[in-house]
This record gives sequence, structure tokens and C-alpha cells, in this order.
Amino acid sequence: MAAVSNSLRRQIEKLEAQFTVDDEKLKAISRHFVGELEKGLSKEGGSLPMNPTWIVSLPDGNEQGTYITLEIGGTNVRVHQITLTGRTSQFDRISSEWGIPKDIKSADADTFWDFVAGCLDKFLEQHPDAREKKLPLSLIFSYPVTQDHINAGILQRWTKGFNVSGVEGQDVVPMFREALMRRQIPVTLEVLTNDTTATLIASAYADPRTRIGCIFGTGCNAAYMEDCGSIPKLAHLRLPPDMPMAINCEWGAFDNERKVLPRTPYDVTIDDTSPRPGQQVFEKMVAGLYLGEIFRLVLLDFHDNRAVGIFEGQDVSKLREPYSLDSSILSLVAKDESKDHREIRHFFQSKLGLTCRDAELELVRRASTVILMRAARLVACGIAAICTKKGYESCRVGAEGSLIEKHPRFRGVLTQSLRRILDWPDKKNPNDEDPVEIIISGGSGLGAAVVAELTLRRIREGNTYGVLQVAQS
Repeated sequence: MAAVSNSLRRQIEKLEAQFTVDDEKLKAISRHFVGELEKGLSKEGGSLPMNPTWIVSLPDGNEQGTYITLEIGGTNVRVHQITLTGRTSQFDRISSEWGIPKDIKSADADTFWDFVAGCLDKFLEQHPDAREKKLPLSLIFSYPVTQDHINAGILQRWTKGFNVSGVEGQDVVPMFREALMRRQIPVTLEVLTNDTTATLIASAYADPRTRIGCIFGTGCNAAYMEDCGSIPKLAHLRLPPDMPMAINCEWGAFDNERKVLPRTPYDVTIDDTSPRPGQQVFEKMVAGLYLGEIFRLVLLDFHDNRAVGIFEGQDVSKLREPYSLDSSILSLVAKDESKDHREIRHFFQSKLGLTCRDAELELVRRASTVILMRAARLVACGIAAICTKKGYESCRVGAEGSLIEKHPRFRGVLTQSLRRILDWPDKKNPNDEDPVEIIISGGSGLGAAVVAELTLRRIREGNTYGVLQVAQS
């Protein structure tokens, strides 16, 4: 096989320079992030929605009860039956999931909600005991909503490539309830929550040191607990100032004004060709939905515009298909340590009909690395900003999603970047814990069940802050 040319190596080094964010820039981004968090909580608001969720306590580990949770994510609908046992971090779970077809992501509202209700109907057909019990349902809606109550939520805008008509600006709970009624599905919809806040609660259920929840999957987001006295936009409600409130940051919208993020031409292309140009600028640089597309655009650029012989003489028509690659390719490349890189070669041959020679392998490995590292370093800025704002010197961050769970280097790069942004001292012992530890969450489905139990418990105790109507226990 031919050696990789010097000209290609120089082009790859230029690419790496484009995607490298140095420590001082990371610190500057984090400082700006702190200001944007504050602005989002203000009466005037800002790019970050900083949505109050009406989750006003963390679990104590003694929660019990059986709940259905249904999650509408960026890729799948997941349904769980969760039984909380009343013993710390112990629960039983039955789960099923269904992929969301591309046409459903851009359907009308009735079609979309009927599809979602149909998934729940199938689950209950598989588990008739759950159907007979008419269990409480906790809906996980992984999109930015305005919540004046925990059992209501107005969709601000679709993200993650969705564009269902007739939903933005509307309360999604009545829409889903109507779809449930049309199918006569015997559940009581008690709670609307977000996957990120549910991840926060799930992690706190297992580890009371948890203060932040993050999603690193199709989308990217964070949630944390804020004191109501530090949320000026809720001042008119005269809530107890020391009462905690889970805040869904929706930080994918960070820097929509494009002031600090170091965007490449590939990022600009993704934004310009997206359903919502100018929105979710941060998410488009760090979320799983877009990392594979950034990688695809890099490969195509090296084929079309750089005289370095990438995929020379081969049919790249499949590579030209937008979003034909997802973030799983980055994990595959990182995990393939075989001498001949057979997994990488097999993927390109079977998926794209392309033969990976030495030149392509060099680009594939180094491009996938810098794209992943940039994403991890940028999301570290957001976590560092929350820690700075709240004065956390140590805490746990509950995390969920394909990047954190499947990529072998993502968590390590993220932690290393936190160390540099927050100026942690070097470890005296390699086995010492980091001040801010990233832990894998028990899952947003578990968290949503705990949220439902916490909500019903406080209603029974007479605390009805942020409840539209008394839920049926």
C-alpha cells in the first residue's frame, strides 16, 4: 500500500488546527457561558431558555411505586414500566423502544401524537398487567418547553431535526392526552419532564452528591438545581427563596449570537442547511446528531477541494448523502485498534462502498479524533460554567447518551478539559477522585418515574406549587 503523502499530512494538520480549542479559549467560553446562564434566568431572558421545570426537590432514595414512563427522544420512542422499591437506588424496569421514522419527524401534529400513543399501546399489549392497573404516566419530552406547571408544557421550538407542524407554541400535554383517549389507553398522564432533568433526578436517586445532569446523545443539554430566590423571572410568584427548582438549561442554544464559539466552515454549512438556521448553534457543534455529519463534510471536502488523492477514482455518491454518517462512526474508529483496522475498512466498504487505503485511514482516524475532542472540550465549558455559577468545588454530574456511554475517550477528554478550565491541582494519586466526577445515570426513564413519585408525594402533602391540577394517585 502506498505511503501517505506529505501534502496530505500537511492538510490534515491544518484541519486539526481548525478544530483545536486551546485552554485560554475554553476559559473564555466558560466565562461567557456563566453570563448566559444568568441572563436566561433574568426577567429579560436570553438565548438560553433556562426553563423552570417545577421539580422542587431531589429524591431521598426511599421513593416507591410503579409508573409508566414514555420518552420521545431524537431517534426513538422508549417506554418503560418502572417499579421503585423504596430502597435506595433499587428498582425494577421493563422496557421497549421504537425508532421514529423520518416522515413522522416532519408530519402533522395528529399523525405524530398518534404514532407516539401507538408505541405506548403496543407496550401495554405486551404487558397486559400494566394495562389493567391504569398506572400513572410520566412523559419525557426531550425538546424545549415553557412550563408554568409540571403537568403542562408549551413547545418553544423543535430541535434535533424535528419539524412536526402544529405543535410549536402549543401545550403538548392536551395533544398527547387526546391521542391517548382516541386509542382508549388506560393511563393517567401526571408529569411532563425533559430527558435532561430526568437524568439529573435519576443520578441523584443513586448518588445524593449529584448536582448536574447532562445528555450527550443525539442532542446535548444540561440541568441543575437552582434556588428560587436566584431566578428573577419567577420573582412575581413569590416562591420560597430557598426552595430548589430544577432548571432545564437547553444549552444547545448557547452562543446563537455567534460571539465566542470557534466555528469552522463545516459548522457553518450544517447550520445553514438545517431546518432552523441560526438556532441551536452550540448543539450543532457538540451533539451526536451532527458529529457524524461534520465528519462526512470533512471527508467530502478532502475529496472535492483538496489535491491530496482522498478516495481517488472511487464512487463517492453515498458519501454525498446528507447525514449518511452518524456519531457511531467516531466510536467505531476510536475502538478499532486492530493492526489492519479491519473494522474501519469494513464499515466504509459496507456503508459507503468505499475502499479505505492508507491515505483515507490517516484522515479518518485523525479527523474523527479532533471532532470528538472538540465536542468534549466545548461541553466541558458548560459544566464548568454551572459549577462556577453555583460555587460547586466538588459534585457528581449524572450523564446519559451514546457519546458518553459508547465512545471510549469522550469522558476522559471531558474530565481533562474540566481540570484545565477550573484549574484543578494535579492528582497526587492516580486513584483519587476528580472534584467533579462524571457518572453514568440510571436513565431518564428511571428519573421520570422518580419525578412522578416526588410530584404525587408533595401533592399529598399539600405542596401544589406548579401543579396545573391535582394529579390522580
